[in-house]
Amino acid sequence: MEIKTVRLEIPEGTNIIFGQSHFIKTAEDLYEIMIGAVPSAKFGLAFCEASGHCLIRSEGNDPDLVAVARDNAAQVGAGHTFIIVLKDAFPINCLNAVKMCQEVCTVYCATANPVEVIVAETENGRGVLGVIDGSSPQGVEDAAGVEWRRKLLRDFKYKL
Repeated sequence: MEIKTVRLEIPEGTNIIFGQSHFIKTAEDLYEIMIGAVPSAKFGLAFCEASGHCLIRSEGNDPDLVAVARDNAAQVGAGHTFIIVLKDAFPINCLNAVKMCQEVCTVYCATANPVEVIVAETENGRGVLGVIDGSSPQGVEDAAGVEWRRKLLRDFKYKL
């Protein structure tokens, strides 16, 4: 078995949701979820089949983001994984709906941070062991950090 990391491309101003699902209709179902959750969002998504034709299936409403999702899926190359590249919305706006999709088994991350996917490869194929999402902590939040965090959430209109 070979273990390696794959760095995902996350264009400026976008977020990604990366996970694992289990069936060919994942691409269409996630498309419908994204349109229903945030109609104004731009997105592209890709799903790696793990049997049959073993193709990367893709959908979306922004051709550039569909291409980014497809390229990321090809780089990871692990069966039954999916990636959504999202613009003009945040994962918090659609994450619960994505997790409720009947094909979705796991969501590994939802972020705009740099992401490395830890991939194991055997003669049978590739699988995801986990992700490295962003950087390690640099300290512990102090009173000024608490104030900054609370202000940020209110600026984003996530809190009153």
